[in-house]
Amino acid sequence: MKKLKIKHDKLILAILIILLILSILGYAYIFYASYARDEFFQTSLKIANQNQNSVFRVSRILLYSSANAIDNSANQSLQNLSICQYTDIALSIDNTSYISDLTSTNTVKELYIDNIQITTNGGVGTQYLNYKNLNDFGNFNVLSVPENGRIDFNIIHNNEQNETADYSQPTFYADCSNPISLGYINRDIVQNFSVNEQINSLSFNGKLLQQANVNLDDISYIINFDIHIKNYDDDNFSYHATLNTNLNDSNSSIYSGYLYQGKTNTSGSEYDFFKEIN
Repeated sequence: MKKLKIKHDKLILAILIILLILSILGYAYIFYASYARDEFFQTSLKIANQNQNSVFRVSRILLYSSANAIDNSANQSLQNLSICQYTDIALSIDNTSYISDLTSTNTVKELYIDNIQITTNGGVGTQYLNYKNLNDFGNFNVLSVPENGRIDFNIIHNNEQNETADYSQPTFYADCSNPISLGYINRDIVQNFSVNEQINSLSFNGKLLQQANVNLDDISYIINFDIHIKNYDDDNFSYHATLNTNLNDSNSSIYSGYLYQGKTNTSGSEYDFFKEIN
């Protein structure tokens, strides 16, 4: 009796094709992974080389916090007050720690702030951040919400521009000789607040928060935003700022009228502007 022979030519061919495809895919994956690792290493090396020395860095942060109220009553009778908490912010930029003279590398051509994010512990009120004229630092102003969530600064390059500049608009000196001045406002923390016979006097400062029984933990906040600088070499630099503000710290409280906080020891690399790859 003859044995039945089954031909497997097509099956073997199909297996060989599958093995070939798998080999090609495996090689491509290994090659791509190796290339990606090398590309990542080269990019990281380039970034590290570009940021060995910081051209721009935050040298000082000053915060002045207080409170005030907007009187919405028809005859300004203090019977319909919207209580606001505000903080004035000044960030000084050092552009001479690496280059002592003023050159195209450490001279500001463009400056703007974006990616503004604000969170409060209790979610009370309406919060926003915008430019504030440095001449009004420490005084309450009802600021507007920045258009498109971005603050673009006019750059002052010489004395002639300085004399004609409109400082009610975002303004910064090309040589970094003035701080970036910003204003944070939390509006409508308490609405329809009114003066009654139980309140002998009303203080239009941080004491107002205590008179209105505002819990400071609820309105303490964190602000995150990015500062972008372009110099005259057309290099781009960025700094991610995080301001974590406790309105009732161990030393003082905004309930006393105002709270002044500052950070002048900014020696760490976390205060350096990051030079981006062109």
